[in-house]
Formats: sequence, C-alpha cells, structure tokens
Amino acid sequence: MEEYMAVAMVTSAYAMLAATSLVGMGSVVTKDSFEWLFSGPKIVKASEIICRLADDIVSHKSEQKRGHVASSIECYMKQHGTTEQETVHEFRKQVTDAWKDVNEECLFPTAVPMPILTRILNLARVIDVLYKDEDGYTNAGTALKDFVSSLLIDPVPM
Repeated sequence: MEEYMAVAMVTSAYAMLAATSLVGMGSVVTKDSFEWLFSGPKIVKASEIICRLADDIVSHKSEQKRGHVASSIECYMKQHGTTEQETVHEFRKQVTDAWKDVNEECLFPTAVPMPILTRILNLARVIDVLYKDEDGYTNAGTALKDFVSSLLIDPVPM
C-alpha cells in the first residue's frame, strides 16, 4: 500500500495542477511560493490524499471491470486482510483526517500568503465535488453537467 501511494500521489498530478493554478496570480506568487509548493507542504500532501483516495473509493469497481491495474482498494485489502467495505470505511476516515490537515493549514497560514493557500484549498474542493458520490471525472457528461449548468447557464441571481 505504501509503495502504491508513493506512486499514486505523483501520478494523480495534483501537485502539477496546484503549481499551474498559481501561474497568473500576479505579484502574490513569488519564487519562494513555488519553492514552498515543491517542498511538499502538509496542505498539498493532504490534498493529494483526498484526491487519490476519493477517486479510488468511487471508481475502483468500474476500473476493475475494465481490467485496470489494482487500485488502492485492492492493495489495502490484500495487505491488511480487510473486506472492501472495511477498506472504504478506512479510506473515508483518511480523507476526513486529510481535510482536517487542510483546514489546519488554512487556519494558521504562515509560509505563504493566504491567496495561495486558497488556491490549494479550492482544488481540493473541486476534487470533493468530482468524487463525492461517483466518478465525476470519468462520467463528466452526466455527473458534472448539472453543476456546470447551475454555475454558468442558470446561476443564482444576486
């Protein structure tokens, strides 16, 4: 499981998305900001955990039907001798703990300006929307259609 997660955290591309999201923020982002980001801060690591585990929780069954390689669910079950239900419960606990780490980092910001932390937080929020109940990334045409419509086509009047 540890070997899987080490690779899965990188291949989730979360850190790359975080770095890309900082481009264009103007003078609030400095070289020090990128150095901070690439140092693996707690908020980014926690967001990567949210991304990876939330995705695996909702997508592993369909991925196994398509013949994909083992997901974190299978790795954890094999290593710890747990059932799928017990594994999902444990992963949801880990996601909850990761959200606590994200919140802690936002409550006591010191290393970088708050707008940078907000970007990282907002990416984690997007992941939460994508993978809350189903694999919204893979099934974007159905899962995300209503979200996009309510945001851009039928917004709430102010």
